[in-house]
Amino acid sequence: MSVFDGVDVRGGPGDGPVAFGAGLGARELLAAYRRGLFPMPAADEYASAYNEARYEQAVGTGESSLLPGGDDPYALAWWSPDPRPVLPPGGVRLGSRLARRLRHRSPWWTSADRAFGEVLDRCAEGRQPVWLTEELRGGLARLYALGIAHSGEVWEGEELVGGVFGVAVGPVLSLDSMFHRRPDAARVAVADLGARFAAAGGRLLDAQWDGPHIRSLGAEPMPRARYLAELAAEVPVGPLSGEALPVARLV
Repeated sequence: MSVFDGVDVRGGPGDGPVAFGAGLGARELLAAYRRGLFPMPAADEYASAYNEARYEQAVGTGESSLLPGGDDPYALAWWSPDPRPVLPPGGVRLGSRLARRLRHRSPWWTSADRAFGEVLDRCAEGRQPVWLTEELRGGLARLYALGIAHSGEVWEGEELVGGVFGVAVGPVLSLDSMFHRRPDAARVAVADLGARFAAAGGRLLDAQWDGPHIRSLGAEPMPRARYLAELAAEVPVGPLSGEALPVARLV
């Protein structure tokens, strides 16, 4: 049993939070991702007050759920957009220019789950509004220790120049955030982590939020009902390889 069992994900709003409240411990995060939800903590008390002002009526009518836990439920929103932007894990689009660079003269190499904490730090750096809070990072770190959260890293020598992290549930890897310190390094991180997930038996990368950049990677909108069916599919997925690999293999 979890606090999310009574949340109507299928019938929840597609363009607003499905639920508010609960917490960000590893158990709650995993239960949420298993139901197709991901968290968006409010950056401060003003953002929380905005959530309450904007969505209180939706909660009152039952369109969105109010969950137990936390002193201020509107400080934590849970989203499940409809439709959902997804892409095949082995089919991340790199583009011809980047592919040529990776094939011929890139000094980069990649790994997975080698620098999870550092990837979280870089993804949180300078982001406004602040959503990757200390509490959320703590819950994600616990999921990483359990082998459920993963990071993909791009290196130039021993310098981390790009990365991405997300949470794997069955055949779906839900990507939470990415960063780059060199042009296109985040794109390479997504392609690399996706290739590793595909090799382990994964079937879908969930990009969570739609937008031009996500579409440029090859993402397409999937109706939420179909996404939830994919998420619930009983597909054997093995462990991800974390070994150091050359980027040229991606093209």
